[in-house]
Amino acid sequence: MDLERLAYKYALKNALDYGKASEKAVAGKVFKELPEARKNPKEVLAKISEIVSQVNGMSEEEIRKELEEKFPEMLEEKKKEEKKELPPLPGAEPGKVVTRMPPEPNAYPHIGHALSFFFNWYYARKYNGKVILRFDDTNPKKEKLEYYEAIKEGLKWFGLDWDMEYRMSDHLEKYYKYAEELIKKGKAYVCLCDPETIHKNRSEGLECEHRKQSPEDNLELWRKMLTGEFGEGEAILRYKGDMKSKNTVMRDPTLARIILDPHPIQGDKYRVWPTYDFACAIEDSDLGITHVLRSNEFELRNELQKAIREDLGLRQPIIIHYSRFNVEGVKASKRVIRQLIEEGKVTGWDDPRLVTLMGLKRRGIVPETIRELAMEIGLSTSQPVISWDLIAAINRKILDPKVNRYFAVVEPVRLLVEEAPKVVAKLKNHPSFPERGIRKIPTDGLFYISKSDAEKLKPGDQIRLKDLYNIEIMHIGDGEISANYLGDAVFKDMKKIQWVTQDSREFKLVIPDLLFKGDEYNPDSLKEYKMLGELALANLEIGEIIQLERIGFARKDAKDRFILAHK
Repeated sequence: MDLERLAYKYALKNALDYGKASEKAVAGKVFKELPEARKNPKEVLAKISEIVSQVNGMSEEEIRKELEEKFPEMLEEKKKEEKKELPPLPGAEPGKVVTRMPPEPNAYPHIGHALSFFFNWYYARKYNGKVILRFDDTNPKKEKLEYYEAIKEGLKWFGLDWDMEYRMSDHLEKYYKYAEELIKKGKAYVCLCDPETIHKNRSEGLECEHRKQSPEDNLELWRKMLTGEFGEGEAILRYKGDMKSKNTVMRDPTLARIILDPHPIQGDKYRVWPTYDFACAIEDSDLGITHVLRSNEFELRNELQKAIREDLGLRQPIIIHYSRFNVEGVKASKRVIRQLIEEGKVTGWDDPRLVTLMGLKRRGIVPETIRELAMEIGLSTSQPVISWDLIAAINRKILDPKVNRYFAVVEPVRLLVEEAPKVVAKLKNHPSFPERGIRKIPTDGLFYISKSDAEKLKPGDQIRLKDLYNIEIMHIGDGEISANYLGDAVFKDMKKIQWVTQDSREFKLVIPDLLFKGDEYNPDSLKEYKMLGELALANLEIGEIIQLERIGFARKDAKDRFILAHK
Protein backbone atom coordinates (compact mmCIF):
# COMPACT_ATOMS: atom_id res chain seq x y z
CA MET A 1 0.00 0.00 0.00
CA ASP A 2 1.46 3.42 -0.95
CA LEU A 3 2.17 6.07 1.66
CA GLU A 4 -0.77 8.37 0.87
CA ARG A 5 -3.32 5.58 0.89
CA LEU A 6 -1.92 4.14 4.11
CA ALA A 7 -1.93 7.53 5.86
CA TYR A 8 -5.44 8.22 4.58
CA LYS A 9 -6.69 4.90 5.95
CA TYR A 10 -5.29 5.45 9.44
CA ALA A 11 -6.33 9.11 9.51
CA LEU A 12 -9.92 8.12 8.71
CA LYS A 13 -9.87 5.38 11.38
CA ASN A 14 -8.33 7.69 14.01
CA ALA A 15 -10.84 10.45 13.26
CA LEU A 16 -13.77 8.04 13.50
CA ASP A 17 -12.51 6.67 16.82
CA TYR A 18 -11.70 9.97 18.50
CA GLY A 19 -13.61 12.68 16.62
CA LYS A 20 -10.39 14.15 15.27
CA ALA A 21 -7.33 12.54 13.67
CA SER A 22 -3.96 12.94 15.40
CA GLU A 23 -0.83 13.41 13.27
CA LYS A 24 1.25 11.65 15.91
CA ALA A 25 -1.03 8.61 16.05
CA VAL A 26 -1.25 8.30 12.27
CA ALA A 27 2.52 8.70 11.85
CA GLY A 28 3.14 5.93 14.38
CA LYS A 29 0.93 3.54 12.41
CA VAL A 30 2.48 4.51 9.06
CA PHE A 31 6.10 4.13 10.19
CA LYS A 32 5.31 0.79 11.80
CA GLU A 33 3.66 -0.63 8.69
CA LEU A 34 5.97 1.08 6.16
CA PRO A 35 9.51 1.06 7.66
CA GLU A 36 11.05 2.42 4.45
CA ALA A 37 9.19 5.68 5.11
CA ARG A 38 11.76 6.45 7.82
CA LYS A 39 14.31 7.24 5.10
CA ASN A 40 12.57 10.55 4.38
CA PRO A 41 10.81 11.39 7.68
CA LYS A 42 10.34 15.12 6.98
CA GLU A 43 8.62 14.51 3.66
CA VAL A 44 6.51 11.71 5.11
CA LEU A 45 5.42 13.79 8.12
CA ALA A 46 4.55 16.71 5.83
CA LYS A 47 2.35 14.44 3.71
CA ILE A 48 0.72 12.93 6.82
CA SER A 49 0.02 16.44 8.14
CA GLU A 50 -1.66 17.35 4.85
CA ILE A 51 -3.81 14.19 4.86
CA VAL A 52 -4.78 14.57 8.53
CA SER A 53 -5.82 18.17 7.86
CA GLN A 54 -7.96 16.98 4.94
CA VAL A 55 -9.65 14.27 7.00
CA ASN A 56 -10.30 16.62 9.92
CA GLY A 57 -12.24 18.82 7.53
CA MET A 58 -14.65 15.99 6.73
CA SER A 59 -17.89 15.22 8.54
CA GLU A 60 -18.34 11.99 10.47
CA GLU A 61 -20.76 10.82 7.79
CA GLU A 62 -18.15 11.41 5.06
CA ILE A 63 -15.44 9.64 7.08
CA ARG A 64 -17.61 6.59 7.69
CA LYS A 65 -18.61 6.45 4.01
CA GLU A 66 -14.97 6.57 2.90
CA LEU A 67 -14.06 3.75 5.29
CA GLU A 68 -17.00 1.64 4.13
CA GLU A 69 -16.06 2.07 0.47
CA LYS A 70 -12.25 1.94 0.63
CA PHE A 71 -11.24 0.30 3.93
CA PRO A 72 -14.16 -1.80 5.24
CA GLU A 73 -11.73 -3.92 7.27
CA MET A 74 -11.09 -0.91 9.54
CA LEU A 75 -14.74 -0.83 10.55
CA GLU A 76 -14.55 -4.52 11.44
CA GLU A 77 -11.48 -3.76 13.54
CA LYS A 78 -13.43 -1.02 15.34
CA LYS A 79 -16.16 -3.51 16.23
CA LYS A 80 -13.55 -5.82 17.76
CA GLU A 81 -12.08 -2.96 19.80
CA GLU A 82 -15.51 -2.17 21.22
CA LYS A 83 -15.54 -5.64 22.81
CA LYS A 84 -12.31 -4.92 24.70
CA GLU A 85 -12.01 -6.74 28.02
CA LEU A 86 -9.50 -6.82 30.84
CA PRO A 87 -7.33 -9.96 31.15
CA PRO A 88 -8.65 -12.98 33.11
CA LEU A 89 -8.36 -12.77 36.89
CA PRO A 90 -5.85 -15.29 38.30
CA GLY A 91 -7.46 -17.96 40.47
CA ALA A 92 -10.98 -16.69 39.81
CA GLU A 93 -13.91 -19.09 40.11
CA PRO A 94 -17.30 -18.02 38.71
CA GLY A 95 -19.69 -17.10 41.50
CA LYS A 96 -16.96 -17.07 44.16
CA VAL A 97 -14.99 -13.89 43.43
CA VAL A 98 -15.25 -11.25 46.18
CA THR A 99 -13.56 -7.85 45.78
CA ARG A 100 -13.72 -4.61 47.69
CA MET A 101 -13.82 -0.88 46.99
CA PRO A 102 -12.02 0.48 50.10
CA PRO A 103 -12.18 4.29 50.27
CA GLU A 104 -11.04 6.21 53.31
CA PRO A 105 -13.66 8.96 53.88
CA ASN A 106 -11.10 11.73 54.26
CA ALA A 107 -11.66 13.60 50.95
CA TYR A 108 -13.74 13.70 47.80
CA PRO A 109 -12.97 10.85 45.36
CA HIS A 110 -10.77 11.49 42.31
CA ILE A 111 -10.03 9.72 39.05
CA GLY A 112 -7.42 7.45 40.66
CA HIS A 113 -10.03 6.15 43.11
CA ALA A 114 -12.51 5.72 40.27
CA LEU A 115 -10.12 3.64 38.16
CA SER A 116 -9.20 1.44 41.14
CA PHE A 117 -12.85 1.00 42.13
CA PHE A 118 -13.70 0.14 38.54
CA PHE A 119 -11.19 -2.73 38.38
CA ASN A 120 -12.55 -4.29 41.56
CA TRP A 121 -16.15 -3.79 40.44
CA TYR A 122 -15.44 -5.06 36.92
CA TYR A 123 -14.00 -8.40 38.02
CA ALA A 124 -16.70 -9.01 40.61
CA ARG A 125 -19.34 -8.50 37.95
CA LYS A 126 -17.42 -10.41 35.26
CA TYR A 127 -17.28 -13.52 37.44
CA ASN A 128 -20.78 -13.11 38.88
CA GLY A 129 -19.28 -12.49 42.29
CA LYS A 130 -19.66 -9.84 44.99
CA VAL A 131 -18.17 -6.39 45.54
CA ILE A 132 -18.10 -4.74 48.96
CA LEU A 133 -18.02 -0.99 49.55
CA ARG A 134 -15.78 -0.94 52.61
CA PHE A 135 -15.08 2.35 54.33
CA ASP A 136 -11.59 2.22 55.84
CA ASP A 137 -12.53 4.75 58.51
CA THR A 138 -10.20 4.12 61.43
CA ASN A 139 -8.51 7.53 61.62
CA PRO A 140 -10.84 10.07 63.31
CA LYS A 141 -8.33 12.87 62.71
CA LYS A 142 -9.01 12.88 58.96
CA GLU A 143 -12.52 11.57 58.38
CA LYS A 144 -15.66 13.66 57.92
CA LEU A 145 -19.30 12.68 57.55
CA GLU A 146 -19.66 14.59 54.26
CA TYR A 147 -17.04 12.38 52.61
CA TYR A 148 -19.00 9.14 53.14
CA GLU A 149 -21.90 10.50 51.11
CA ALA A 150 -19.62 12.17 48.57
CA ILE A 151 -17.94 8.84 47.86
CA LYS A 152 -21.26 7.05 47.43
CA GLU A 153 -22.59 9.80 45.18
CA GLY A 154 -19.39 9.66 43.13
CA LEU A 155 -19.70 5.90 42.69
CA LYS A 156 -23.34 6.21 41.64
CA TRP A 157 -22.46 8.90 39.10
CA PHE A 158 -19.69 6.65 37.81
CA GLY A 159 -22.22 3.83 37.40
CA LEU A 160 -20.79 1.42 39.97
CA ASP A 161 -22.99 -0.48 42.41
CA TRP A 162 -22.10 -2.69 45.36
CA ASP A 163 -23.57 -5.70 47.15
CA MET A 164 -22.69 -4.75 50.71
CA GLU A 165 -21.71 -1.58 52.58
CA TYR A 166 -19.30 -1.98 55.49
CA ARG A 167 -17.63 0.45 57.90
CA MET A 168 -14.48 -0.65 59.70
CA SER A 169 -15.26 1.76 62.54
CA ASP A 170 -18.25 -0.42 63.48
CA HIS A 171 -15.96 -3.33 64.32
CA LEU A 172 -13.31 -2.03 66.71
CA GLU A 173 -14.06 -4.68 69.34
CA LYS A 174 -13.04 -7.32 66.80
CA TYR A 175 -9.68 -5.61 66.21
CA TYR A 176 -9.13 -5.42 69.96
CA LYS A 177 -9.58 -9.21 70.24
CA TYR A 178 -7.13 -9.84 67.41
CA ALA A 179 -4.68 -7.41 69.02
CA GLU A 180 -4.83 -9.35 72.28
CA GLU A 181 -4.25 -12.57 70.36
CA LEU A 182 -1.07 -11.16 68.83
CA ILE A 183 0.08 -9.93 72.26
CA LYS A 184 -0.48 -13.36 73.81
CA LYS A 185 1.50 -14.97 70.98
CA GLY A 186 4.40 -12.61 71.61
CA LYS A 187 3.91 -10.94 68.22
CA ALA A 188 2.92 -7.48 69.49
CA TYR A 189 4.00 -5.22 72.33
CA VAL A 190 3.08 -1.87 73.86
CA CYS A 191 5.73 0.80 73.27
CA LEU A 192 5.99 3.84 75.55
CA CYS A 193 8.77 5.63 73.63
CA ASP A 194 8.27 9.15 72.35
CA PRO A 195 7.72 9.54 68.58
CA GLU A 196 11.22 10.93 67.95
CA THR A 197 12.87 7.90 69.58
CA ILE A 198 10.67 5.50 67.65
CA HIS A 199 11.52 7.22 64.36
CA LYS A 200 15.25 7.22 65.15
CA ASN A 201 15.29 3.54 66.15
CA ARG A 202 13.35 2.48 63.07
CA SER A 203 15.70 4.47 60.83
CA GLU A 204 18.76 2.88 62.42
CA GLY A 205 17.24 -0.59 62.79
CA LEU A 206 17.50 -0.58 66.60
CA GLU A 207 15.15 -2.60 68.77
CA CYS A 208 12.92 -0.78 71.26
CA GLU A 209 13.55 -1.44 74.97
CA HIS A 210 9.87 -2.41 75.38
CA ARG A 211 10.22 -5.22 72.86
CA LYS A 212 11.39 -7.58 75.62
CA GLN A 213 8.31 -7.12 77.81
CA SER A 214 6.39 -10.30 78.62
CA PRO A 215 2.98 -10.94 77.03
CA GLU A 216 1.44 -10.48 80.49
CA ASP A 217 3.00 -7.04 80.91
CA ASN A 218 1.95 -6.07 77.39
CA LEU A 219 -1.64 -7.16 78.04
CA GLU A 220 -1.73 -5.02 81.15
CA LEU A 221 -0.37 -2.00 79.27
CA TRP A 222 -2.82 -2.66 76.41
CA ARG A 223 -5.75 -2.62 78.82
CA LYS A 224 -4.51 0.69 80.23
CA MET A 225 -4.51 2.08 76.70
CA LEU A 226 -8.15 1.03 76.33
CA THR A 227 -9.27 2.34 79.73
CA GLY A 228 -7.74 5.79 79.36
CA GLU A 229 -4.68 5.58 81.60
CA PHE A 230 -2.48 6.77 78.74
CA GLY A 231 -2.97 9.94 76.76
CA GLU A 232 -2.64 10.42 73.02
CA GLY A 233 0.93 9.75 71.86
CA GLU A 234 1.98 8.15 75.20
CA ALA A 235 1.56 4.52 74.16
CA ILE A 236 1.14 2.54 70.94
CA LEU A 237 0.76 -1.13 70.09
CA ARG A 238 3.55 -2.29 67.76
CA TYR A 239 3.99 -5.41 65.68
CA LYS A 240 7.09 -7.44 66.47
CA GLY A 241 8.62 -7.55 63.01
CA ASP A 242 12.25 -7.37 61.93
CA MET A 243 14.13 -4.20 62.83
CA LYS A 244 16.90 -5.11 60.36
CA SER A 245 14.54 -5.68 57.42
CA LYS A 246 15.32 -3.81 54.19
CA ASN A 247 11.59 -3.27 53.95
CA THR A 248 11.22 -0.54 56.57
CA VAL A 249 7.49 -1.26 56.84
CA MET A 250 8.50 -4.42 58.75
CA ARG A 251 10.49 -2.54 61.38
CA ASP A 252 8.03 -2.95 64.24
CA PRO A 253 5.20 -0.88 62.74
CA THR A 254 2.25 0.52 64.69
CA LEU A 255 -0.86 -1.67 64.92
CA ALA A 256 -3.00 0.59 67.11
CA ARG A 257 -2.75 4.06 68.61
CA ILE A 258 -4.68 6.41 70.87
CA ILE A 259 -6.69 9.10 69.05
CA LEU A 260 -8.96 11.34 71.10
CA ASP A 261 -10.57 13.26 68.23
CA PRO A 262 -14.27 12.39 67.91
CA HIS A 263 -15.12 10.06 65.05
CA PRO A 264 -17.79 11.27 62.57
CA ILE A 265 -19.82 8.06 63.09
CA GLN A 266 -18.69 6.64 66.45
CA GLY A 267 -18.24 9.94 68.30
CA ASP A 268 -16.05 9.46 71.41
CA LYS A 269 -17.06 5.83 72.00
CA TYR A 270 -13.52 4.58 71.28
CA ARG A 271 -10.10 5.96 72.06
CA VAL A 272 -7.80 3.26 70.58
CA TRP A 273 -7.84 2.94 66.79
CA PRO A 274 -6.22 0.32 64.55
CA THR A 275 -3.90 1.41 61.76
CA TYR A 276 -4.75 0.79 58.12
CA ASP A 277 -2.40 -2.19 57.82
CA PHE A 278 -3.79 -3.98 60.86
CA ALA A 279 -7.48 -3.45 60.10
CA CYS A 280 -7.05 -4.08 56.38
CA ALA A 281 -5.10 -7.31 56.93
CA ILE A 282 -7.95 -8.62 59.09
CA GLU A 283 -10.88 -7.48 56.93
CA ASP A 284 -9.42 -8.73 53.66
CA SER A 285 -9.66 -12.16 55.25
CA ASP A 286 -12.74 -11.88 57.49
CA LEU A 287 -14.91 -10.44 54.72
CA GLY A 288 -14.00 -13.28 52.40
CA ILE A 289 -12.14 -11.07 49.92
CA THR A 290 -10.68 -13.39 47.28
CA HIS A 291 -8.85 -10.78 45.20
CA VAL A 292 -7.31 -7.49 46.25
CA LEU A 293 -6.65 -5.17 43.30
CA ARG A 294 -4.76 -2.05 44.30
CA SER A 295 -2.04 0.37 43.13
CA ASN A 296 1.59 -0.49 43.71
CA GLU A 297 2.03 2.27 46.32
CA PHE A 298 0.80 -0.45 48.73
CA GLU A 299 3.26 -3.07 47.49
CA LEU A 300 5.69 -2.74 50.40
CA ARG A 301 2.79 -3.31 52.81
CA ASN A 302 2.06 -6.75 51.40
CA GLU A 303 4.74 -8.37 53.54
CA LEU A 304 3.35 -6.86 56.74
CA GLN A 305 -0.30 -7.63 56.03
CA LYS A 306 0.56 -11.17 54.99
CA ALA A 307 2.60 -11.66 58.19
CA ILE A 308 -0.27 -10.41 60.37
CA ARG A 309 -2.68 -12.83 58.71
CA GLU A 310 -0.24 -15.71 59.12
CA ASP A 311 0.20 -14.95 62.83
CA LEU A 312 -3.57 -14.87 63.30
CA GLY A 313 -4.23 -17.95 61.18
CA LEU A 314 -6.28 -15.98 58.65
CA ARG A 315 -6.82 -16.78 54.98
CA GLN A 316 -4.65 -14.98 52.40
CA PRO A 317 -6.33 -13.26 49.43
CA ILE A 318 -4.76 -13.02 45.97
CA ILE A 319 -3.17 -9.58 45.61
CA ILE A 320 -2.74 -7.88 42.22
CA HIS A 321 -0.92 -4.58 41.81
CA TYR A 322 -0.97 -2.03 39.04
CA SER A 323 0.64 1.38 38.69
CA ARG A 324 -0.69 4.46 40.37
CA PHE A 325 -2.45 6.74 37.89
CA ASN A 326 -1.26 10.29 37.35
CA VAL A 327 -2.93 12.87 35.13
CA GLU A 328 -0.85 15.40 33.22
CA GLY A 329 -0.69 18.81 34.84
CA VAL A 330 -2.72 17.80 37.90
CA LYS A 331 -1.88 16.75 41.44
CA ALA A 332 -4.51 14.48 42.98
CA SER A 333 -2.99 14.54 46.48
CA LYS A 334 -5.63 15.41 49.06
CA ARG A 335 -3.09 17.51 50.95
CA VAL A 336 -2.21 19.52 47.84
CA ILE A 337 -5.87 20.07 46.90
CA ARG A 338 -6.74 21.25 50.43
CA GLN A 339 -3.82 23.69 50.31
CA LEU A 340 -4.90 25.00 46.89
CA ILE A 341 -8.43 25.55 48.21
CA GLU A 342 -7.16 27.34 51.34
CA GLU A 343 -4.93 29.59 49.20
CA GLY A 344 -7.82 30.39 46.85
CA LYS A 345 -5.99 28.93 43.85
CA VAL A 346 -8.90 26.60 43.08
CA THR A 347 -12.56 27.23 43.82
CA GLY A 348 -13.24 23.98 45.67
CA TRP A 349 -13.26 20.21 45.26
CA ASP A 350 -15.40 20.63 42.13
CA ASP A 351 -13.01 23.02 40.36
CA PRO A 352 -13.01 21.95 36.67
CA ARG A 353 -9.21 21.88 36.58
CA LEU A 354 -9.13 19.08 39.18
CA VAL A 355 -9.51 15.36 38.53
CA THR A 356 -11.88 14.83 41.43
CA LEU A 357 -15.06 13.16 40.19
CA MET A 358 -16.90 16.38 41.06
CA GLY A 359 -14.44 18.42 39.00
CA LEU A 360 -14.58 16.06 36.03
CA LYS A 361 -18.38 16.04 36.10
CA ARG A 362 -18.51 19.83 36.26
CA ARG A 363 -16.09 20.09 33.33
CA GLY A 364 -18.24 17.84 31.16
CA ILE A 365 -16.30 14.59 31.32
CA VAL A 366 -18.86 11.77 31.30
CA PRO A 367 -18.62 8.55 33.39
CA GLU A 368 -18.35 6.38 30.26
CA THR A 369 -15.07 8.14 29.46
CA ILE A 370 -13.46 7.08 32.74
CA ARG A 371 -14.67 3.52 32.25
CA GLU A 372 -13.24 3.39 28.74
CA LEU A 373 -10.03 4.94 30.03
CA ALA A 374 -9.78 2.13 32.59
CA MET A 375 -10.21 -0.45 29.84
CA GLU A 376 -7.64 1.36 27.70
CA ILE A 377 -4.98 1.51 30.42
CA GLY A 378 -5.81 -1.82 32.06
CA LEU A 379 -3.81 -3.17 34.98
CA SER A 380 -0.67 -1.46 33.75
CA THR A 381 2.55 -1.58 35.76
CA SER A 382 4.33 1.07 33.67
CA GLN A 383 3.29 4.10 35.76
CA PRO A 384 1.27 5.79 33.02
CA VAL A 385 0.79 9.54 32.92
CA ILE A 386 -2.68 10.08 31.53
CA SER A 387 -2.79 13.03 29.17
CA TRP A 388 -5.74 15.38 28.92
CA ASP A 389 -5.57 14.74 25.18
CA LEU A 390 -6.43 11.09 25.78
CA ILE A 391 -9.26 11.95 28.16
CA ALA A 392 -10.57 14.49 25.65
CA ALA A 393 -10.30 12.06 22.72
CA ILE A 394 -12.35 9.41 24.51
CA ASN A 395 -14.88 11.92 25.83
CA ARG A 396 -15.23 13.47 22.36
CA LYS A 397 -15.88 10.10 20.76
CA ILE A 398 -18.61 9.33 23.31
CA LEU A 399 -20.25 12.78 23.22
CA ASP A 400 -20.11 13.48 19.50
CA PRO A 401 -23.09 11.31 18.46
CA LYS A 402 -25.08 12.12 21.60
CA VAL A 403 -25.06 15.89 22.01
CA ASN A 404 -26.62 18.59 19.85
CA ARG A 405 -24.68 21.41 18.26
CA TYR A 406 -25.11 25.15 18.67
CA PHE A 407 -23.63 28.40 17.39
CA ALA A 408 -21.63 30.77 19.58
CA VAL A 409 -18.73 33.21 19.23
CA VAL A 410 -16.04 34.10 21.74
CA GLU A 411 -14.91 37.71 22.31
CA PRO A 412 -17.42 38.92 19.70
CA VAL A 413 -16.59 41.32 16.88
CA ARG A 414 -19.41 43.07 14.96
CA LEU A 415 -19.84 42.13 11.28
CA LEU A 416 -22.13 44.07 8.93
CA VAL A 417 -22.98 42.48 5.57
CA GLU A 418 -24.12 45.10 3.03
CA GLU A 419 -27.16 44.33 0.87
CA ALA A 420 -27.67 41.03 2.65
CA PRO A 421 -31.06 39.38 2.13
CA LYS A 422 -33.21 38.60 5.13
CA VAL A 423 -32.70 34.85 5.37
CA VAL A 424 -33.93 32.37 7.96
CA ALA A 425 -31.00 30.05 8.62
CA LYS A 426 -31.99 26.42 9.13
CA LEU A 427 -29.38 24.83 11.37
CA LYS A 428 -29.32 21.09 12.00
CA ASN A 429 -29.23 20.06 15.65
CA HIS A 430 -26.86 17.27 14.58
CA PRO A 431 -25.67 16.75 10.98
CA SER A 432 -25.62 12.95 11.33
CA PHE A 433 -29.09 12.69 12.84
CA PRO A 434 -31.62 14.68 10.77
CA GLU A 435 -34.42 13.26 12.89
CA ARG A 436 -33.30 15.53 15.75
CA GLY A 437 -34.67 18.50 13.81
CA ILE A 438 -33.45 22.00 13.03
CA ARG A 439 -33.27 25.45 14.61
CA LYS A 440 -34.52 28.43 12.63
CA ILE A 441 -32.60 31.68 13.11
CA PRO A 442 -33.73 34.87 11.28
CA THR A 443 -30.84 36.98 9.90
CA ASP A 444 -30.77 40.56 8.59
CA GLY A 445 -27.11 41.16 7.76
CA LEU A 446 -25.88 42.16 11.23
CA PHE A 447 -23.73 39.47 12.86
CA TYR A 448 -21.03 38.85 15.43
CA ILE A 449 -18.03 36.61 14.85
CA SER A 450 -15.24 35.40 17.15
CA LYS A 451 -12.23 37.64 17.67
CA SER A 452 -9.94 34.74 16.71
CA ASP A 453 -11.65 34.52 13.29
CA ALA A 454 -11.75 38.30 12.82
CA GLU A 455 -8.01 38.63 13.42
CA LYS A 456 -7.28 36.32 10.47
CA LEU A 457 -9.39 38.28 7.98
CA LYS A 458 -8.23 40.93 5.51
CA PRO A 459 -10.01 42.97 2.85
CA GLY A 460 -10.74 40.93 -0.24
CA ASP A 461 -11.14 37.61 1.61
CA GLN A 462 -14.11 35.59 0.48
CA ILE A 463 -15.56 33.42 3.22
CA ARG A 464 -18.73 31.56 4.07
CA LEU A 465 -20.84 32.26 7.10
CA LYS A 466 -21.36 28.65 8.13
CA ASP A 467 -24.64 27.12 6.91
CA LEU A 468 -25.78 30.52 5.57
CA TYR A 469 -24.15 32.36 2.64
CA ASN A 470 -20.90 33.76 1.23
CA ILE A 471 -19.42 37.20 1.84
CA GLU A 472 -16.42 39.28 0.77
CA ILE A 473 -14.57 41.32 3.38
CA MET A 474 -14.49 44.97 2.39
CA HIS A 475 -13.25 46.93 5.39
CA ILE A 476 -11.83 46.13 8.82
CA GLY A 477 -12.27 48.94 11.29
CA ASP A 478 -11.98 49.41 15.02
CA GLY A 479 -14.44 46.90 16.50
CA GLU A 480 -16.41 46.37 13.28
CA ILE A 481 -15.97 44.59 9.97
CA SER A 482 -17.97 45.35 6.84
CA ALA A 483 -18.56 42.91 3.99
CA ASN A 484 -20.58 42.42 0.82
CA TYR A 485 -23.08 39.67 0.15
CA LEU A 486 -21.83 37.18 -2.51
CA GLY A 487 -24.64 34.65 -2.77
CA ASP A 488 -25.25 31.24 -1.25
CA ALA A 489 -23.53 28.83 -3.65
CA VAL A 490 -21.45 26.26 -1.74
CA PHE A 491 -17.75 26.06 -2.67
CA LYS A 492 -15.84 23.14 -1.19
CA ASP A 493 -12.59 24.97 -0.38
CA MET A 494 -14.07 28.22 0.90
CA LYS A 495 -13.19 29.03 4.51
CA LYS A 496 -16.12 28.88 6.95
CA ILE A 497 -16.56 30.92 10.11
CA GLN A 498 -19.06 30.83 12.93
CA TRP A 499 -21.57 33.59 13.53
CA VAL A 500 -24.48 34.69 15.70
CA THR A 501 -27.05 37.40 15.14
CA GLN A 502 -27.74 40.55 17.14
CA ASP A 503 -30.52 38.61 18.89
CA SER A 504 -27.99 36.35 20.63
CA ARG A 505 -27.56 36.09 24.42
CA GLU A 506 -24.45 36.93 26.41
CA PHE A 507 -22.70 34.17 28.39
CA LYS A 508 -19.37 33.57 30.07
CA LEU A 509 -17.17 30.80 28.66
CA VAL A 510 -14.74 29.32 31.20
CA ILE A 511 -11.74 27.52 29.71
CA PRO A 512 -9.68 25.30 32.07
CA ASP A 513 -6.03 24.48 31.35
CA LEU A 514 -3.31 22.49 33.11
CA LEU A 515 -3.29 23.41 36.80
CA PHE A 516 0.45 22.73 37.06
CA LYS A 517 3.25 23.10 34.56
CA GLY A 518 5.93 20.83 35.91
CA ASP A 519 5.81 21.42 39.66
CA GLU A 520 4.77 25.05 39.34
CA TYR A 521 1.21 26.23 39.80
CA ASN A 522 -0.13 27.74 36.57
CA PRO A 523 -1.87 31.05 37.41
CA ASP A 524 -3.35 31.16 33.88
CA SER A 525 -5.00 27.76 34.18
CA LEU A 526 -8.54 29.16 34.28
CA LYS A 527 -9.65 31.89 31.89
CA GLU A 528 -13.05 33.45 31.35
CA TYR A 529 -14.26 35.02 28.12
CA LYS A 530 -17.33 36.89 26.92
CA MET A 531 -19.39 34.68 24.61
CA LEU A 532 -22.46 35.39 22.53
CA GLY A 533 -24.60 32.35 21.84
CA GLU A 534 -27.79 31.69 19.93
CA LEU A 535 -31.03 32.03 21.89
CA ALA A 536 -31.45 28.26 22.25
CA LEU A 537 -28.52 28.17 24.72
CA ALA A 538 -30.60 30.07 27.25
CA ASN A 539 -33.19 27.28 27.31
CA LEU A 540 -30.72 24.47 28.07
CA GLU A 541 -30.83 22.80 31.48
CA ILE A 542 -27.94 23.45 33.85
CA GLY A 543 -25.64 20.45 33.58
CA GLU A 544 -26.45 19.78 29.91
CA ILE A 545 -23.47 19.09 27.65
CA ILE A 546 -23.45 20.39 24.08
CA GLN A 547 -21.05 21.05 21.23
CA LEU A 548 -20.37 24.70 20.44
CA GLU A 549 -19.50 24.45 16.76
CA ARG A 550 -15.84 25.20 15.98
CA ILE A 551 -15.26 25.92 19.70
CA GLY A 552 -15.64 22.58 21.45
CA PHE A 553 -17.75 20.54 23.85
CA ALA A 554 -19.08 22.50 26.80
CA ARG A 555 -21.28 22.00 29.83
CA LYS A 556 -23.79 24.57 31.02
CA ASP A 557 -22.57 25.41 34.52
CA ALA A 558 -24.99 28.17 35.41
CA LYS A 559 -27.69 30.29 33.80
CA ASP A 560 -25.12 32.52 32.13
CA ARG A 561 -21.98 30.35 32.17
CA PHE A 562 -20.53 27.42 30.19
CA ILE A 563 -17.36 25.46 30.95
CA LEU A 564 -15.37 24.20 27.97
CA ALA A 565 -14.56 20.52 28.42
CA HIS A 566 -12.26 20.33 25.40
CA LYS A 567 -12.23 20.99 21.67
